[in-house]
Amino acid sequence: MARTKAQLPVGARLADYLTVGYLAMRCPIGKVRETLAQQGLESQRRRGLPYDVLIYFVLAMVLYANVAYEEVLRLVIEGLRPLLGEEGLTQATVSKGAISQARGRVGAGPLKALYQEQVQPHGPAEMPGVFYRGLRIMAIDGSTLDMPDEAANAECYGYPSSSRGASAFPKLRFVAMAECGTHTLCYAEPGPYDQGERDLALSVMAHADSSMLVTADRGFYGYAFWKHSLATGARLLFRLSSVVQLPREEALPDGSYLSTIYPSSADRKKQRYGIRVRVIDYTLKGIPDSEPVYRLITNWLDPIEAPALELAALYHQRWTIESSFDELKTHLAERRVVLRSKRPELVEQEFYALLLVHAAIRHLMTEAAAQTGQAAQDLSFIHAVRVLHRRLPAVGALPPSG
Repeated sequence: MARTKAQLPVGARLADYLTVGYLAMRCPIGKVRETLAQQGLESQRRRGLPYDVLIYFVLAMVLYANVAYEEVLRLVIEGLRPLLGEEGLTQATVSKGAISQARGRVGAGPLKALYQEQVQPHGPAEMPGVFYRGLRIMAIDGSTLDMPDEAANAECYGYPSSSRGASAFPKLRFVAMAECGTHTLCYAEPGPYDQGERDLALSVMAHADSSMLVTADRGFYGYAFWKHSLATGARLLFRLSSVVQLPREEALPDGSYLSTIYPSSADRKKQRYGIRVRVIDYTLKGIPDSEPVYRLITNWLDPIEAPALELAALYHQRWTIESSFDELKTHLAERRVVLRSKRPELVEQEFYALLLVHAAIRHLMTEAAAQTGQAAQDLSFIHAVRVLHRRLPAVGALPPSG
């Protein structure tokens, strides 16, 4: 679960860092228009619903997940009026049908492009939990999001199977890489439910580089994926099942040992295509429900540079990505069915908007924590969302009902 109890100290309220156009600050109007132009989607006229306004509507739709489209758009228009002026905004059409048609014309491309350009690791070097020995701590993992049970969604994304038949809702599967110190979800890759996480993770891991230490759970371990990950130049710290046979080839002074992984048992017998790894086995004594043995492998072979005890403790920072997923699905959407779009192209559009808004809130929290010398992961995400709800509309705007 995401942390919810730690608050900012007196004198450094999160609200102090918010402005009326916070979402427009995180995705500047100039960048939005530039992205639309690159996608060939400049608004040809200002009457109706301009595309730049539509982008902010989709972002606000994520923040106000239980509010009618028309009311969200009215709130956005009032919030953007100081930035965009009166031209066109007073004529904006607010019917639900017009909004859906405009969303369909814009598609997912601009939101995807904005996410890929705007959302990057950003934790400062001096902030606790962001770096380990000069390397940015990252975690890769996957999750799913429910969407409305519409025929087009079901055909595109599919249902999970269950003992009682199909699930009630189609599901989108995605994999992302989180910056552990800030909970920011970067490089996310969506796909249908039946697409494997390791398959989706190939394109996500391609964004790793030599400035990072990337952690992953045992579901991502495999020879091919490990080899692919090594090519990025990142330091790797993956968990794998303790039943995997890894011969102790060379004991190291910190209790870890060197071994070799192979693509198959036949290759092991022939001693070909082997990759040298370091293995760390440890237990968590006195922790309820902990497993008898945890096993990690890493390409960081020097126990002096990275002691086993430190890496074992570091690995458990990977759970921050679980908190980020929980923030997306529980605290940001506040709906049983996280996505509300009824067509696949709009599902993808909303998916990237959800990530953009989550990253905007996390960026805000990082800036606030940096001002007070705290760790961003110690602040309350729920509090940040509530403040943003209160402060998004311009002064005098009608608050949404519901």
